[in-house]
Amino acid sequence: MSQAPTTGGNGMTYADAGVDIDAGNTLVKRIKPHVKATARPGADSDIGGFGGLFDLKAAGFSDPVLVAANDGVGTKLKIAIDSGQHATVGIDLVAMCVNDLVVQGAEPLFFLDYYACGALELETATAVVKGIADGCRLAGCALIGGETAEMPGMYASGDYDLAGFAVGAAERGRLLPRGDLAEGDVLLGLASTGVHSNGFSLVRRIVERSGLGWADPAPFAGDTTLGAALMTPTRIYVKSLLEALAAGPGIKALAHITGGGLPENLPRVLPEGLAARIDLAAISVPPVFQWLARTGGVAEAEMLRTFNCGIGMVVAVAADAVDAVTATLEGAGETVVRLGALEARATGASDGDEDAVVFDGALAL
Repeated sequence: MSQAPTTGGNGMTYADAGVDIDAGNTLVKRIKPHVKATARPGADSDIGGFGGLFDLKAAGFSDPVLVAANDGVGTKLKIAIDSGQHATVGIDLVAMCVNDLVVQGAEPLFFLDYYACGALELETATAVVKGIADGCRLAGCALIGGETAEMPGMYASGDYDLAGFAVGAAERGRLLPRGDLAEGDVLLGLASTGVHSNGFSLVRRIVERSGLGWADPAPFAGDTTLGAALMTPTRIYVKSLLEALAAGPGIKALAHITGGGLPENLPRVLPEGLAARIDLAAISVPPVFQWLARTGGVAEAEMLRTFNCGIGMVVAVAADAVDAVTATLEGAGETVVRLGALEARATGASDGDEDAVVFDGALAL
């Protein structure tokens, strides 16, 4: 007759090694309502299985091409951890992925997250996942699964890391950028909400130089703290851009302005032979960038290649569709600025990207 194994009084447990399975189960129970709130056609957003399911036919697609993206939020996490503000970093995580999907003309369908920590702190993890669910609702995609990894010895006490994975779809033949980008197409900029989720290693060095703490008043943001101001979440442009794409054929290309700024992200959607001419004076630079530039002594060129400087998305539009596209985007809540236009790249320009973006004027730093 067999017996169940027993543990002696000195036997070790997984909890002794720093991993609390019960806490993980509790987290799943806590986040289920937030996850279910992201349900959309094609997904029921139920969690607990070995994988998440999505039905493309139920989502309304007939001949879809799938588009996938993954990303993190970089060292913005350090500010979240050090300032104890975890409620919106999940929105950043979703934004960095789904904005990369929509620039290819794809509708974000579902999202999965990876949360890794040294010891699972339920309040922190719940706040982070709720933020992820909030971001999914803003993007119209379902949170269909994720992974929580408790790894003592890998992460210091209180630290955690995040990664996100998003999948979207577009009907075949409707992907961006289109093949008809041409000289004279107009470039529209959509305003950012601030630093978004790039350049925070430099941000943290500048804050260190300033001598300010995260709980001190933000010199550039009135009655809020420095930590809260810098944790303003990345804007999610998905719903407004999908509305504009559905309204007509005016939009030819989109560029998400992340690390590398305008100089390195615009060339990613431009064909050989075309350059983007940008009027920097047209950009309304948010005060946070002015403070960063002055406090850190950061030159304009370095600001442009590190931060979005106030423009989180660029829209390339046929000249005869500018008014219609602008009206749709503004009606959907975006702040739109006319940045410039596409032109023939200079004769003799190199094959690299350094000649693909030409700046006129100066940023108001």
